[in-house]
Amino acid sequence: MTSADHRPATDTSVMTTDLLVGGMTCAACVGRVEKKLGRVEGVTATVNLATGQARVSHPSSVTAHQLISVVESAGYTAELPPEEAEEPGRDASGDPSEAGAGDRGRLLITALLSVPVLVLSMVPALQFTYWQWLCFNLAAPVVGWSAWPFHERAFKGLRHATATMDTLVSLGVLAAFAWSTYALWFGGAGEPGMRMPFNLFPEADAGGAHLYLEAAVSVPLFVLAGRYLEARAKEGTGSALRALAELGAKDVELREGDQGRRVPVSELRVGQEFLVRPGEKVATDGTVTEGSSALDLSLVTGESTPVEVGPGSAVVGAAVNVGGMVVVRATAVGADTQLARITKLVSDAQAGKARIQRLADAVAGVFVPAIVTVACTVLGFWLGAGADAEAAVTAAVAVLVVACPCALGLATPTAFMAATGRGAQLGVLLRGPEALERLRHIDTVVFDKTGTLTTGRMALTETTATPGVDTAEILRLAGAVEYGSEHPIGRAIVAAARQAADDDPLPSVTGFRAVPGVGVSGDVDGCQVFVGRPREGVRLPDGLRQALGRAEDAARTAVVVEKDRRPIGVLAVGDTLRPSSEAAVRQLRALGIEPILVTGDGPAAARAVAERVGIEEVHAQVTPEGKTDIVTKLREEGRRVAVIGDGVNDAAALASADLGIAMGGGTDAAIGAADITLVREDMQAVVAAVRLTRRTLTTIRANLAWAFGYNVVTVPLAATGWLNPMFAAVAMSASSVLVVANSLRLRAYSQEGTR
Repeated sequence: MTSADHRPATDTSVMTTDLLVGGMTCAACVGRVEKKLGRVEGVTATVNLATGQARVSHPSSVTAHQLISVVESAGYTAELPPEEAEEPGRDASGDPSEAGAGDRGRLLITALLSVPVLVLSMVPALQFTYWQWLCFNLAAPVVGWSAWPFHERAFKGLRHATATMDTLVSLGVLAAFAWSTYALWFGGAGEPGMRMPFNLFPEADAGGAHLYLEAAVSVPLFVLAGRYLEARAKEGTGSALRALAELGAKDVELREGDQGRRVPVSELRVGQEFLVRPGEKVATDGTVTEGSSALDLSLVTGESTPVEVGPGSAVVGAAVNVGGMVVVRATAVGADTQLARITKLVSDAQAGKARIQRLADAVAGVFVPAIVTVACTVLGFWLGAGADAEAAVTAAVAVLVVACPCALGLATPTAFMAATGRGAQLGVLLRGPEALERLRHIDTVVFDKTGTLTTGRMALTETTATPGVDTAEILRLAGAVEYGSEHPIGRAIVAAARQAADDDPLPSVTGFRAVPGVGVSGDVDGCQVFVGRPREGVRLPDGLRQALGRAEDAARTAVVVEKDRRPIGVLAVGDTLRPSSEAAVRQLRALGIEPILVTGDGPAAARAVAERVGIEEVHAQVTPEGKTDIVTKLREEGRRVAVIGDGVNDAAALASADLGIAMGGGTDAAIGAADITLVREDMQAVVAAVRLTRRTLTTIRANLAWAFGYNVVTVPLAATGWLNPMFAAVAMSASSVLVVANSLRLRAYSQEGTR
């Protein structure tokens, strides 16, 4: 939820204002906005690059319009979010899909124009008559249109006496194109039949015969590709909040006497009564006044088993009614509901979580002025030393071209692209490169139970029959009676009965009757069959009593099957463990990561699952807020925590952890709040994610080491005249190719990789 509020803090003279900031492209921009706002007395600001939001704490004497003016004075745009966002979670960049389509179109057109220029410039054998003029005409729109966003941001930075990577990109492109234009029109490079051979060292008397159009087009091409990948990684920042907003009911049927009137949920007030029919969502938190039913709370509280409710039972908004109709009196509405509190937790966690800091951007403030200074110094030195103008300009241009940060821009995105492709094959989706760094250092994993270590679906786990009775017959009778029930336990029994009968039709039932909280009954094949809780006055054989005890110890739900009032069996139903959970926990320990189980389920269910998978530390009956508190406490202890979950109740914990991992089959809210999504329902994917990200981080560090090392070596060579601009462009392109090639090695990564 975006907000434009002025919320009083403990000191009523201090207020908090959220601003939408536009025009930020790197960590240097974030730092500039924070620094500029921080210069105002009493003001502190946290700027989130991913969401484009700045959360500013300021004295009440400083108005929001003054804050906007400060941001604008730094060269960026700022505005207050709308009071009621139509689409919660939308950031300042607008529709991400539209923005992505625009960037993709610019990149594709740039590639179509640039590839012929690169090929002709780098392969002399392909250079035909007037090839240079074709390249010039292809390069002009790349320099003017494709690179325009870099020129525009560089100019804005110049107006405010700042420099970023955009400055260096713009200078490199313009310098290469300007010198090529000079060479074509005045330096003899435009003559018919001109060939541009490859020379290791520049020739002082023939500097004008060389073109640098390949540098002019390759710089925008590579940098646009890198920024497009980064932009794609940030898409969907607000999806968690949008999913949370859409989870609640949109309208409600108010009870007015014997009649009902359907109104929007926003008109519901505390104390009013409303109806919840089977299949509908509970509109808001409240207390049941009439009726009984079963509520599916798995998406809200993490409870794997539907909860039976009746008069006096508390219910939460967004729970799904899977039983009969109930009447609920509202006890909380709007921002006071449990769902709203979860939404706020996610919003607050995301506001200060993502700090995307690229190493190249961090040094841009020093690197760019240094390269420009070196280029100017080289030009003056060569002219002062008596060299001709072409040789001096050649050396200066070589410095600018060779220093273009293509390899720096590609080091992370290409490795991330290769890793995400391979990760998808292993069932792992990474939201952004920042997830790689955090997962590399994770030492604690907090697991949710329902839908994570377990499947989150009710299934028959054990069938116990009395002597002389076939288990298939018990399932056949129970499945026939439960066929008319919509209760999750009944559906699990029906599914097991159909499987046991090889999908043959179940026998028909007459006189079906359901008693909420007790069970179902009906006549099957002339016999009266009952399936439900043990009834008073009906004595159970020892074997069936033992089966009930085993089910209770394992935190499963057990029902008795009676035929003509004679108990013939017990069916145990419960949430089933994922087959890969035990192995995944064991392998995470081998990687030096400690697993912890935190769940909203009761202690018995939590302990039963923990013992089966080998987890020692267990926290049961934990609320969504409690999960966030546990994560916060672990982080205060110095641990680096990842949270794995799938429900709305996990969203806040996912967002507040060092790293959030969501199950692909979970809710949109959990997936939106997470940094990593496990596509396939296999906990081995967690292990694959850890191993893959560790390998990817090693690759990225090697890429960055090469990119910086390349500049350290080639810039001095260019400055001393040992590198002509064409070779500088080749070296610049080669550095990018080497970075990409190193990143592509990740595509062959095996899940059996090392730590």
